Amino acid sequence: MVEVSETKQKIKFYQTGTLTAGNRLLDEGHRSVQATIDRSNSLDSGHRACQGCGEALGARYAIDAAMRATNNQLIAANATGCLEVFTTPYPETAWSIPWIHSLFGNAAAVAGGIAAAMKAKGREDVRVIAQGGDGGTTDIGFGCMSGMFDRNDDVLYICYNNQAYMNTGVQRSSATPGAARTATTMPVGEEPGNEFGTGKNMPLIAMAHQIPYVATASVHDLHDLEHKVTKAMSFHGSRYIEIYVPCPLGWGSKPGQTITIARLAVETGMFPLFEAENGNLVGVTKIRHQQPVEEYLKLQRRFAHVFKKGNESQLEALQVIADNNIERFDLMSRGKR
Repeated sequence: MVEVSETKQKIKFYQTGTLTAGNRLLDEGHRSVQATIDRSNSLDSGHRACQGCGEALGARYAIDAAMRATNNQLIAANATGCLEVFTTPYPETAWSIPWIHSLFGNAAAVAGGIAAAMKAKGREDVRVIAQGGDGGTTDIGFGCMSGMFDRNDDVLYICYNNQAYMNTGVQRSSATPGAARTATTMPVGEEPGNEFGTGKNMPLIAMAHQIPYVATASVHDLHDLEHKVTKAMSFHGSRYIEIYVPCPLGWGSKPGQTITIARLAVETGMFPLFEAENGNLVGVTKIRHQQPVEEYLKLQRRFAHVFKKGNESQLEALQVIADNNIERFDLMSRGKR
């Protein structure tokens, strides 16, 4: 049975997540990156993300953790998408690291080229990250990323998964869940919303490439996110982390509920948190009490139609997906259900 890594931070984030007295509970090596005075603030003030944006939160924690892990020797390649648009409104930027804007679909290839250039220059201390949303990762950039995995380029690819093309008008991506309303999967007809049985599970595809490290993370558990990014930077070769980042604008949720929604995605089983090395599962985040999927769905207007009379089968299908994830990844704590 796969268990959680013993090195993972067990202290709750709200106890130790700031520069307040709570951090005295921990030695410096175990404190959150954001709770230290030497944090890099790689994604700084001045960006134009929406209120409650999960992607902005996830990116700040991920990149700051990677900066600490690499002694601030980091270069990022960023695909076109929300993260690129709201952080770099011409002629301004909210980034305080070497940052390169790639096309929508070739961030992995650009990052691989940067890593090769650093190696040729003898600068193997400089590490490289590629960033993209689910559209630029699972769809447009799919081929370039598979090539990066195949070559085992020394790059950490981070996908900020908000389950649609948010920057261009909330169109469906191959990470959009079944029944979800988007601009291209409207809640009309006999099967309203996105069609079931479609899409891609990018973390599992990454595992199939047998790259050194694959993980999933969520913005509701920032210590876990920091832990996984830090661990990823201890490996060389291709690595992939997918971070669950709710989008209030595209999902029709309240900005103040971003963390709650992210937590429920994990506690229902809709978004399993796990780690894999060389294609093998090595750790999962256990769920103490599984929440019903409807508790997660009812906070998002993109799923409002599944609660209407006649659409009961959609709610049932989503619950089956969550239950199957729990079974597949052995997510439940022993004796809990």
